[in-house]
Formats: sequence, C-alpha cells, structure tokens
Amino acid sequence: MSEITRRLLSRCTISVRWRDLDTYNHVNNSVFLSYLEEARLVWLRGLQGEWKSATSAPVIASSRLDFRKQLEWPGEVAVETWAERVGNSSLTLGHRILSGNGEIVYCDATVVLVWINPANATSIPLPAVIREACT
Repeated sequence: MSEITRRLLSRCTISVRWRDLDTYNHVNNSVFLSYLEEARLVWLRGLQGEWKSATSAPVIASSRLDFRKQLEWPGEVAVETWAERVGNSSLTLGHRILSGNGEIVYCDATVVLVWINPANATSIPLPAVIREACT
C-alpha cells in the first residue's frame, strides 16, 4: 500500500440538470455521488487497458463527501479526480467538485474502490492498468 503525491488523473465537465434539483432548488446531495461516479467512469474508460472483466470489477467500499457550498441550476461543474492511496486490492480516489472556472468549491470527497472477483465477491489485486495509472 502506498500514499500518492496528488496528481490530477482526470477533470470532467458535467452539466447541472433540472432534474438534479430538490425542493429547495439546489442540487440534491445524492446527486453529488452521481457526479463523482460519472467522473470516475470517464477516467476509467480513458485508460489504455483492461480495468474490469468477467473476473475483475470495482465496487465502492466507502464514500465521504464534505459539502462546501450549495450548487444551483443552470450551470456546469468540473469534477477533478486524483489517487490518494493505492493498496493491494483497493484504491482511494480524491474528488473535488468545482465551478467550471474553478473559483468555487462545492464539494470535497473521497471514494474507496475495491476490486473483486464478481463470481465469489472476494477481493483481488488491483489490475495493472489501475496501478500504473495511479503511481
């Protein structure tokens, strides 16, 4: 397991949708998790190699979000992603949700992914492409 020097892995732009709003006319807290998911998938799909297969797939073991400011519609956000920790079978990703110009921080977050064998739900070593992308 190793701690990583913060290096940006991905910056993904997402449009705030009308349906993301709650009754208080700001983006519902649960939608922030969807924004993080979208950013992670954009990063993962951009990797040159196999990060999931019939015998290897990531699952979320933990997520933590610290909300900084309400987010409203209309608008766009940028989601930045970096590796905070690379373990044997787990990866901790840091995320930050920002205004498109980067001046406003709406949320800081960490998500722990664990790679498992879907057939028996046991943890397995990180795929080489993940380890290489993060170190």
